[in-house]
Amino acid sequence: MTSPLASPLELLRSLTLSGLVQDEILRRIKSGEIAAGARLNELELSQHLQVSRAPVREALRALQEAGLVRLEKNRGMFLRELSDTEVAELYALRATLDEMTGRLLAPRIGAAEILELKQTLAALESASVRDGVNGYFPLNIAFHDRLVELTGNATLLEMYRQVVNRMHLVRRQSFATAGSSAASHAEHRQILEALQTGDAEAAGAAMRAHVEGGYARNILARAHDPADPDHDPTIVAGPAPRRRPAARKS
Repeated sequence: MTSPLASPLELLRSLTLSGLVQDEILRRIKSGEIAAGARLNELELSQHLQVSRAPVREALRALQEAGLVRLEKNRGMFLRELSDTEVAELYALRATLDEMTGRLLAPRIGAAEILELKQTLAALESASVRDGVNGYFPLNIAFHDRLVELTGNATLLEMYRQVVNRMHLVRRQSFATAGSSAASHAEHRQILEALQTGDAEAAGAAMRAHVEGGYARNILARAHDPADPDHDPTIVAGPAPRRRPAARKS
């Protein structure tokens, strides 16, 4: 369903063939069907999707501009592999955007939206037990996207989606770590509880803490991933805990 916050330009893009191709490639990245570092063959994609090569080429160019795809001269397009520093920077930015989301949403969220989010969390937790990461991951993405959408801030939503799309290159493996789903569920419930109180500071802090927890789980997952031998577990300069200002002396 098209977002009510979508601009006319975004609506037009969603209806173009290249936009549909781009969305399908993004879906494959999110599902893990395309792994970081994999080559994106223009001809194979066009044949599989039953479209000409022109919209595929346009979609790949857009993904390159979004920072998801890299072009290697004389070799072709490849899904990007993020460095540890880039991962840390993305989580730091995501933490700031999520904290802002909590602060904006808490004072304006209504009972109907709270009920909607509760139902989403129930489905999310059920999917993680029934289907594992394949069921959990897309619902988790949808839950957080909906939180940002409910702020009514179109610019925030656009920036958030840009950051999250890049994070799909690394985030999925975090959910495969033992105990990560349970920890994430608990943090989700804390976010919802804070939103229900209408306390902007508490909601912002809960959402930032969730991102910080996700970053810690990502570090753990990558440290134990034999397919990621270049990972440096000493790089943990991600979203630093938010410090409260010191009390003024009277």
